[in-house]
Amino acid sequence: MTQKKKIVVGISGGVDSAVSACLLLRQGFSVTGLNIRVLDTPDERPALQTSQLVISDHEDFQIPVFTLNLSGKFRDDVIHYFHEDYLAGKTPNPCMVCNKKIKWFGLFEGAKQLGAEYVATGHFASTTFKDGRYRLFKGADLQKDQSYFLWMLTQKDLSKTIFPLGRYTKPEVRSLAREFGVRAAEKKESQEICFVPHDDYCGYLVNAIPGLEKRVSGGEIVDEHGRVIGRHRGYPFYTIGQRRGLGVSAREPLYVNALDPEHNRIHVGSKATLESRKILVSGMNWIGVEKPESPMKATGKIRYRDRETPCIIEPLPENSFTVTFDSVKNAVAAGQAAVFYRDDEVIGGGFISGTIKEKQ
Repeated sequence: MTQKKKIVVGISGGVDSAVSACLLLRQGFSVTGLNIRVLDTPDERPALQTSQLVISDHEDFQIPVFTLNLSGKFRDDVIHYFHEDYLAGKTPNPCMVCNKKIKWFGLFEGAKQLGAEYVATGHFASTTFKDGRYRLFKGADLQKDQSYFLWMLTQKDLSKTIFPLGRYTKPEVRSLAREFGVRAAEKKESQEICFVPHDDYCGYLVNAIPGLEKRVSGGEIVDEHGRVIGRHRGYPFYTIGQRRGLGVSAREPLYVNALDPEHNRIHVGSKATLESRKILVSGMNWIGVEKPESPMKATGKIRYRDRETPCIIEPLPENSFTVTFDSVKNAVAAGQAAVFYRDDEVIGGGFISGTIKEKQ
């Protein structure tokens, strides 16, 4: 009798991860669930603990589930990064960093301890191996596609990763959940950052960083002509493109177009000042292609819900690139990710360092 291939699937308590586990069981895998805890008391020595989490009312779709406490690593690698980016005048994206540094780290740690060959998650994305490379693709449900958040995964990561939901739509997943008897079949999805209560990042920063509000309050609001037109509550509490809550009056609507941590200033201007065609991207991870040595055409987007736009990617020293889009992008924020595609394939991504003004 052929031994079943062992796989560890990330179990979050939601419908997507539960259905992923059921699909893998149906495909003949020996499935073990892994719940990664990130907000418990910090533990610097991650150890697996058995947990009897029932994912289905059907006996055929019940699996052993272990718990791995990575709250210490989460604090150091995700929460600390979140704080530092805001203090640097950037707009962080903790979910994509968590995917790489916590979820995949934890899944591979669990797989090593449990003797599993593969790991799996409930992300809406898919992989294949072609022309000597592991490739990452969008999920079939483009409204739920999560490939944007996975650009940091390496060839090694993808070689051992399976995405069971890649070819399904969300309604199909919920239908499968009812078929499998998954208890989370109708559970609503959370869109909030897990460690930021009520999605209030300003209130969170005030409570998380002692003395922050006092340190940064009262800075200057400067318009596009360099005139001081008001005072603000602190640069970390504003985002690029923000219009409301500025506390200044003007003949036309004003938007935050730059943050200056060094001088505790925020710069504002007309909506046109938010437009950029050329950006600087650093820390690139290439998936579908080797690192380009000459200009390359692709499509790209600067945030999860952004529209993909044709662009030209040009290499600079030290794994940095300039990206010139065919049409303008609005409210480009340093710290967010720029992710690049060819059709439905993710070819790579990196962190936005800033915009580049084009010569008039």
